[in-house]
Amino acid sequence: MDALTQTVANINSILWGPWCLIPVLVGAGIFFTFQLRFVQIRQFGRAFKHVFGGLTFNGEKAGKHGMTSFQSLATAIAAQVGTGNLAGVATAIAMGGPGAIFWMWLAAFFGMATIFSEAILAQLYRSKDSEGHITGGPAYYITYGLGSKPMATIFSVLIIIALGFIGNMVQANSISTAFQSAFNVPVTTTGTVLILLAGFIFIGGIKRIAGFAEKMVPLMAGVYVLGAIYIMLCFAPDIIPTFKQIAIGAFNPSAATGGVIGATVKEAIRYGVARGLFSNEAGMGSTPHAHAIARVKHPVEQGLAAVIGLFIDTFVVLTATALVILVTGSLDGTRTGIELTQAAFVKGMGAPGAGFVALCLFFAAFTTIIGWYFFAVQNVKYLFGSKVVNIFSVIVLAFLMTGSMLKVELVWELADMFNGLMVIPNIIAVIGLYKLVTRALADYEGKFLKGEKPLFGPSEELTGRMAHINTSHRRRRAVAKVDNAEDDSDEE
Repeated sequence: MDALTQTVANINSILWGPWCLIPVLVGAGIFFTFQLRFVQIRQFGRAFKHVFGGLTFNGEKAGKHGMTSFQSLATAIAAQVGTGNLAGVATAIAMGGPGAIFWMWLAAFFGMATIFSEAILAQLYRSKDSEGHITGGPAYYITYGLGSKPMATIFSVLIIIALGFIGNMVQANSISTAFQSAFNVPVTTTGTVLILLAGFIFIGGIKRIAGFAEKMVPLMAGVYVLGAIYIMLCFAPDIIPTFKQIAIGAFNPSAATGGVIGATVKEAIRYGVARGLFSNEAGMGSTPHAHAIARVKHPVEQGLAAVIGLFIDTFVVLTATALVILVTGSLDGTRTGIELTQAAFVKGMGAPGAGFVALCLFFAAFTTIIGWYFFAVQNVKYLFGSKVVNIFSVIVLAFLMTGSMLKVELVWELADMFNGLMVIPNIIAVIGLYKLVTRALADYEGKFLKGEKPLFGPSEELTGRMAHINTSHRRRRAVAKVDNAEDDSDEE
């Protein structure tokens, strides 16, 4: 077992190292940022207004026709905001120093353009399952956009294993460990409660998942950020020095920590970028499953919602954790992960701080379980149809119970490996279909915002239409058709 664990760890060091997924994902973000002319800056105000204008936490019930845009976004954020925001960022700081946060921010900035593109493609290639429910995700735009059923199948298998099984074991283990540490609750008790709650939501299907996400995600993020703000106000004089520490540490980690940790610039970049990408999931192919089923007037609207989702994940929740750790001076070179985060909150809140982190971790990890289950289900339907969903749900519950009772380093390493592997087919498809993304954005800005009839209409009209563009030849014809329409519009 130890030999296998070490083998998988060695694979991960390459996969998530500086010569594989990190440059690929960051490079994709830079590519889309320039192709889309910094859409994450130009349209940020409109994106914010789209998500929060007329916001309600009790929207229309989700069903076979999809979710509201906010429900889809909440489901995506549920998956993004997990243990990585509480424990992952602490690991990045412990291994790479305060400067890791700078590189985390930079990766997230470029990642906004990638996740924007993923959401648009998910909208364009959405389809219906055998029961008439709206569905979508990378498997669909890989199949019908690139015309590669084998690659789509590989992606679906990887994401089912990565998120549905192994990833959810990791989340369950984080919850049971935190509750045992903070409240001395037996792991079997935590596991039992966990599968009962998860099973209740799983049985309710899309309606219950959407209703849970739109209410719980804002509450979870809000409570955690308010707790962090309280601590930062208590340590107000240290806020500006902390930002200086981050800026200096990005290029001189030893100077930022006074030699407390022996990080180098290379380590600051590696851990900051890798943990940031792992948290915000830009380019990984997970969040498009939620964005695919959003009911919007134009596909780009959901792309803008995805930008806000990443902003909340990294620049709000993840940054809150980082600042609490740094302003409280908890970085001492001896602790890492959730222990470092708990130590920081204890310094800021006193003894209740450990319990506060444990409760926040429970909600963060539990919402991630629900989000990842939903993503995996879309791929189960893609591969096997709707009839096996109930069987799949029971298997997921068994994995949750096992994960809550058993922490095996191999499981954690396997989670990292499968998460990394599923990036590859997704990022190939997103880059391969980039012209459709640029055309959709041009259509949105050039026609839709001006009140003219857009070429890419409401999501209801797109369902099934784009899904049948299933060969590269037809895909080229579709792009050419949009090009010709734009040229005609320019001539007029």
